[in-house]
Amino acid sequence: MTTTDEKLQKVLARAGLGSRREMERAISDGRVKVNGKTASLGDRVDPAARIAFDGRAIKTASPAAKRPRVLLYNKPEGEICSRKDPEGRRSVFDRLPRLKGERWVCVGRLDYNTTGLLLFTTDGELANKLMHPSTVIEREYLCRVMGVATEDNMRALVKGVALEDGVARFTDIVDGGGEGINHWYYVVIMEGRNREVRRLWESQGLQVNRLKRVRYGNVFIPSKVKVGQWTELAPKEVKDVYAMAGIAPPDEVESSAVPEKRKKAR
Repeated sequence: MTTTDEKLQKVLARAGLGSRREMERAISDGRVKVNGKTASLGDRVDPAARIAFDGRAIKTASPAAKRPRVLLYNKPEGEICSRKDPEGRRSVFDRLPRLKGERWVCVGRLDYNTTGLLLFTTDGELANKLMHPSTVIEREYLCRVMGVATEDNMRALVKGVALEDGVARFTDIVDGGGEGINHWYYVVIMEGRNREVRRLWESQGLQVNRLKRVRYGNVFIPSKVKVGQWTELAPKEVKDVYAMAGIAPPDEVESSAVPEKRKKAR
């Protein structure tokens, strides 16, 4: 064993494949191979190791090679959160800066027609911790609702509504103004279920025709970051994101310089 060896589950988690605990289960289930041999829990690997997960080769990066990075992206309508799409639709990854030896991991997803705040990081473990249900993080959305929401509707949405995948609720609803059938509301949820905001309003017979995420935990979209643009978080902001996830930031965050702040849409 050398000083550069690391626990296999830590390397897999950093690659964005899941949490360390999930990777431990994957190793125990025989889903991971190192240099062509099925790995065992407790194995350590060096940077030159050839690692395969479910038969697919995995690119890994040394933890000391580069500091972890976090981007904030203001997603427009008409982009998917997958890297590739059989229909040829544009991906949120298309506008992000290119990386060598690393990859961007998307923290959660937004629907094709939903706009607003998306976080990306090169630290897969951070991404998985931010998305895990045990890490309770507020997501705030601005939504335009077609129809008239009554006081009974509002009470039901805050108290909780039975959806097909379990009870869901808004922890807060704030009137955002508007007249007639088009009314704006700010709503807060604590989960990231598929189409959760839209489905909650639909449970009350109301339709959302505009939806934008404006906050993820303590991270807001800066006014200077227009739709289709990204900004890289400064080291202090990255440390705050690690604190939000409940994990300690790597030492590299402490000593890194302030990065380039903004990139225009291409």
